[in-house]
Amino acid sequence: MTKQINCGGVLIGGGAPVSIQSMTNVDTRDTDALVRQIDELTEAGCEIIRVAVPDMEAAESLGRAKKLVRIPVVADIHFDHKLAIAAIENGADKIRINPGNIGSIEKVKAVVDKAKERNIPIRVGVNSGSLSKEMLSKHGSVTAAALAESGASTLKVIEDLDYDNLVVSIKSSNVKMNYDAHMILKELTDHPVHIGITESGTPRNGIIKSVAGIGSLLLAGVGDTMRVSLTDDPVNEVIWARRILETVGMRQKAIEVVSCPTCGRTEIDLIELANEAEDRLESIAAKRKAEGKRPLKIAVMGCAVNGPGESREADYGIAGGRGEGLVFVAGEILKKVKEDELIDELIRLVEND
Repeated sequence: MTKQINCGGVLIGGGAPVSIQSMTNVDTRDTDALVRQIDELTEAGCEIIRVAVPDMEAAESLGRAKKLVRIPVVADIHFDHKLAIAAIENGADKIRINPGNIGSIEKVKAVVDKAKERNIPIRVGVNSGSLSKEMLSKHGSVTAAALAESGASTLKVIEDLDYDNLVVSIKSSNVKMNYDAHMILKELTDHPVHIGITESGTPRNGIIKSVAGIGSLLLAGVGDTMRVSLTDDPVNEVIWARRILETVGMRQKAIEVVSCPTCGRTEIDLIELANEAEDRLESIAAKRKAEGKRPLKIAVMGCAVNGPGESREADYGIAGGRGEGLVFVAGEILKKVKEDELIDELIRLVEND
């Protein structure tokens, strides 16, 4: 188990739930726009937000926004150690730096001393595009071992300055390399690990890479906080992060819909039924979650082969026939209805639960 740190009230590592992060993409200097986007991400389920701090004006805007938002704010700093110090002074709950691009050890120490003064965490690390020349020379190219060793050595820079309130991140856009690197890293440190697939791309490819890359790490017991990085609206990063956590069993889904693949036995328009069920249950699921109601499992099945069995495992279910279907409650047949009445019957049961 990793060490535990506190990022503005959100615990990371040490058995705490894996937290969902994202990053704003508005101009940090526009405080109103920054607050609006952070609020929108918070409503979607974001628990820690990172913002770019490219100049002093941005650092000051971060300070103003910090007083108006409800989740911890992480300042993302590159190159200028003075910006890191300014971000901390303006209330950042954590800073993200790469000591290698901050400059001299004196500059790094100045940042560490300021973080130590406020007792805020520092996230350090590298990705496959930012390995040092020395590490590339040693390993010959970007490899899993190079990423892991670089992450561990980056941690040591801060540890040697007598500070261990740290999170480490090593990311690659190559899913296999990313996985292998983390398997090596977990043997080298007990600091909390931030996971993700860097530069994963547009939703078409990025979602698949993130599900495979992040999901595999979570199932292997690696990862204390995470970001799904997409070339898309950051809200969708949060939505997919939550879905990944639900899928691997680390978050509870308010309503889980299971449906069978179609086959030659199917005599009902199951594809349309399943999609309609998911669409109509989405808002009900959000309401149930907000009200703290028990999670539900819903089965939408195409025929009598798998239908009754799956419906037995579900709270509510429907199984199709030719132009009609059965409605189940806890595995027991409730009634037989026409095909065009199946979804309405299902929704009525769920709404009255």
